[in-house]
Amino acid sequence: MTPVLITDTASLGAALRKARKSLKITQYKLSLQTGISRPTIRSIEQGKATTQVGLVLQLCQDLGLAVEVKFPEDVSRS
Repeated sequence: MTPVLITDTASLGAALRKARKSLKITQYKLSLQTGISRPTIRSIEQGKATTQVGLVLQLCQDLGLAVEVKFPEDVSRS
């Protein structure tokens, strides 16, 4: 899968949805596999800012996705 730049909750949700669909997994099946409720998965995929980051990261891991943080070039990395 091509890397996707995650800039906000909407782009993260879209990437998760794309990964889930590419694996041909329904939200229901993913909820059974992860223990995260279907409404929560739906909220995450819709980019709702109120979702818990831990659950989003768990979904990323369960879908085989890596999250990478990139810093702007002018920010010190100390």
